[in-house]
Amino acid sequence: MRGYFGVGVANLSKAYNAGALYRTAHAFGANFVFAFGANLPAGLLQRVDTSKVGRHVPFYCYDRLEELVLPEGCALVGVELCEFARELPEFEHPSRAVYIFGPERGDLSPEILRHCHSVIKIPTRFCLNVGIACAVVMYDRKLSLGNWRARRGFGATKTNLESNIDTTIEKETARDKFNGMGGRTASES
Repeated sequence: MRGYFGVGVANLSKAYNAGALYRTAHAFGANFVFAFGANLPAGLLQRVDTSKVGRHVPFYCYDRLEELVLPEGCALVGVELCEFARELPEFEHPSRAVYIFGPERGDLSPEILRHCHSVIKIPTRFCLNVGIACAVVMYDRKLSLGNWRARRGFGATKTNLESNIDTTIEKETARDKFNGMGGRTASES
């Protein structure tokens, strides 16, 4: 997957969710994570960071959105459950993007939304926890930009299952015949 992306949160109201967002972003390959307007106690991320993300992904704290400087050609994508947002399954992720999530107890401000190149929403009936919302958006990004093979059906087909079952039965029958002649399998040795 070419390009890069960062993940951020505005005005975080629950400091421990910063750790969940940080770890989730790292798991999906984010290049950096940021927060602004958040009240994060000193050392909090180190206490909740069980996977030592800080060794691999930088975390930046800003007081205001204007302090975040995006590289040229990088799109700021707001993630907000609002009427005018494009639904995530219809969204074409930019190869260079920064995703910004709102606080748990509120919305992205109109000021932030004006700075966004795109605003997307997860098609749910109500808002999700910010860490879960991050995971859903990053998973969608990975699926849409990751050059995955097209999905075929709903998993194993009946023909495929029957073939696997027949093969298993043949192996068990051969093993039983072998054991009946006094032989032992490798796992019994």
